[in-house]
Amino acid sequence: MPPSPDRRRILVLTGASRGIGHATVKRFSSAGWRVITCSRHGFPEDCPWEAGPEDHIQINLGNAANTAEGISEMKRRIAEDGGELHALVNNAAISPKQEDGGRLGALNTHFDDWSKVFQVNFFGPMMLAAGLVDELTAAKGAVVNVTSIAGSRVHPFAGSAYGTSKAALAALTREQANDFGRLGVRVNAIAPGEIDTSILSPGTEKIVENIPMQRLGKPDEVAKIIYALCTETGSYVNGAEIHINGGQHV
Repeated sequence: MPPSPDRRRILVLTGASRGIGHATVKRFSSAGWRVITCSRHGFPEDCPWEAGPEDHIQINLGNAANTAEGISEMKRRIAEDGGELHALVNNAAISPKQEDGGRLGALNTHFDDWSKVFQVNFFGPMMLAAGLVDELTAAKGAVVNVTSIAGSRVHPFAGSAYGTSKAALAALTREQANDFGRLGVRVNAIAPGEIDTSILSPGTEKIVENIPMQRLGKPDEVAKIIYALCTETGSYVNGAEIHINGGQHV
């Protein structure tokens, strides 16, 4: 359903400070959307985005109680602007490493790390979508969960906890598409591959050699797909997981 002509569309985005999240902020903002960002850090003073400070919520997705508090603040802000949430993008995620930066596998990941990863990467998105369902329903909005190429295959750099949390998020997307779709809210996922961001691991160039397109993806190439899924372009796309990896697994 198109938004009211006298009101901006609203996006809630987690993990907006860099990479895919930052590109998504720019993509939606340039289209006139109001973007409410949230992260465990305060809004950076050196960020050039003018609307940022007033639309940033400091929230620790690794803490369920603080996440619930953050959702209440989101609901308050959305209510002040008409009560409709047109899109929720769950992009924030963590992937702990060994002290030397190496991969943490199934045998050397401490339970505390498993718990932290699933709280941020899986339970956080679950809580946000459920907590904002009324606002999403009012707008006939969309949810996009950012999964990963590591959610379907063992990855040389992403750890076991990260990979399994992303696989769980893909399964959650399917369940949410079934339940939320009946309310007029579409839920989809995107699974990025090797994207050129500041968190790439050493050795990524070796992976690129096996990608048919012979290059890394760009954050804006991912943001464009997110935008399409949240607008009329994706009006009949529900329950999909779109792989954005240059054909890495063909």
